[in-house]
Amino acid sequence: MQSILIANPKGGSGKSTLATNLAGYFAWEGEQVMLGDIDRQQTSRHWLRLRPENFPEIQGWELKDREPARPPKGTTVAVLDSPAGLHGKKLDAALKVVRRVLVPVRAGFFDMWASEDFFRQLAEEKSVRKGEVKIAVVGMCVNPRTRSAQELEAFLANFDLPVLSHLRETQLYVQLQPKGLTLFDLPRPRYERDYTEWQPIVNWLNPA
Repeated sequence: MQSILIANPKGGSGKSTLATNLAGYFAWEGEQVMLGDIDRQQTSRHWLRLRPENFPEIQGWELKDREPARPPKGTTVAVLDSPAGLHGKKLDAALKVVRRVLVPVRAGFFDMWASEDFFRQLAEEKSVRKGEVKIAVVGMCVNPRTRSAQELEAFLANFDLPVLSHLRETQLYVQLQPKGLTLFDLPRPRYERDYTEWQPIVNWLNPA
């Protein structure tokens, strides 16, 4: 089973947007997808309840009384949406079950400063040092041709982390959220620009 952790210590960084849309991508690829929300706000779990039945299914945790949450039987891809401030033992536990970590970061110094300690903590994790867990960054709500995008690239260069793509600032994702939908539920020709922005991300998650 492929497991992907979406993590950032700062709230409002775009974790749930990234997680739900990745789940939608893999569902359309024919995978048995679980979107596992480990955020106390349970935003992704609420989103799952809104998803129309005529679109590829995305499941949540299998929950049973007095038993730990687990992926439903047959799950092939698990996308884990994490809470703000993930650190310590909870971060250690999450890294033991994933091989890819995506960190959404908004351009802006407050967001970058809030991420700095998190990146350093990740770099110190044994599984990361040994190369067992790969980490990459996605710029959220940013135009790659702007100065803010260049500042983000320069900041992240201090941590030797790849910036896979920049997702533009658009109301599209906000409009899809209350419908339980993702970009990948929409016709590609009409949203080609947005699909193109996601291609480097899915390429990194699906190495040849």
